[in-house]
Amino acid sequence: MTERIDLEPEQSTGGPLVQEPLWRIRLRLARRSFGRNWKMFVANKIGLIGLGIIVLFALLGILHPILMSRVWDPAIYDPVQGYDAPVAEYTVVAEVQDPASEMDLATARLMQNPFVEEGDIVTIPQQPAPPSKGHWLGTDPLGRDILSQLMYSTRAAFAMGAIAAFMSVLIATTVGSVAAYYGGWIDNVLMRFADLILLVPLIPVLIVVGALFNLTLPLLGMLIGVLSGFGGTAIVLKSSALGVSVKPFVDAARVAGGSNRHIILRHIVPNVLPLSFLYMMFTVTEAIALEATLSFLGLMNVQMSWGIMIFTAHSQGYLLSGTHYWWLLFPAGLAVTMLAAAFFLVGRGMDEVINPRLRVR
Repeated sequence: MTERIDLEPEQSTGGPLVQEPLWRIRLRLARRSFGRNWKMFVANKIGLIGLGIIVLFALLGILHPILMSRVWDPAIYDPVQGYDAPVAEYTVVAEVQDPASEMDLATARLMQNPFVEEGDIVTIPQQPAPPSKGHWLGTDPLGRDILSQLMYSTRAAFAMGAIAAFMSVLIATTVGSVAAYYGGWIDNVLMRFADLILLVPLIPVLIVVGALFNLTLPLLGMLIGVLSGFGGTAIVLKSSALGVSVKPFVDAARVAGGSNRHIILRHIVPNVLPLSFLYMMFTVTEAIALEATLSFLGLMNVQMSWGIMIFTAHSQGYLLSGTHYWWLLFPAGLAVTMLAAAFFLVGRGMDEVINPRLRVR
């Protein structure tokens, strides 16, 4: 049976009370609270800039499969197996006057054909090719389109960040709420375990895991979420849950006969969740940076990512080439930096909404 609540009597006839389902009242209150918090969030330009960057990268990830199926030729623009090497034509001469269009006979015979003669036209594949009309961000040393790789890797970053964030929120909220409510030896065990996790160097542990196991994106996301959820985030959320557990409504629920499970799930967890979502943003930032690091080291079982794009430039000898081959390094490096910074900025914007000491009334 639908739960209903009495609001107020009809004003015109003095008849029976007007009844409205409780779920509708809660939905209206949630909409009102969201609208109030959204106004505070958009007033903070830092959070709004971060949200705009996230939306931009999300659009890139959504557009890639559409472009691959309707616009781009997969044989050329596939981020892993595509190949397109623009060629440059040179005239074989005895003495080079114009290096952009001429090649001396000895070089032509060494690079192309030992039977080349003066006056012949030779073609040299250009890899990596600079940005052009067909490849807006150029191609990598293997002839693959940089823009396609960048857009394809965006989906992997979002998926891995979402898994890490979900695991972190689930574990940290549960651990913090349980430790704050029960206290005693349960609190001591959970908090000492959290201290132990904080002492563990994260990157070396993930490197060892990547060397021993088949480290995929979902597995990496779960590992980061578990380590973050049992670590510092749980300690912060436990502090917040302690403030909630001494509120009068918690005592009232306990006196009314509410079980421990009911009090934790219905009263403590909902009041801790806003702070959990704030730290979720910081977990996504950490996950994106760690994935790029492990991919660059070759410890990830993934077809393409931003870290692999940088590793390809490094393995082919272009990492220290300065700005001459900028399209091999800057797009992937800026993508990691901007997306990680965007989630951090959104977290800072949410902090001013959630934190009562920073909130503007």
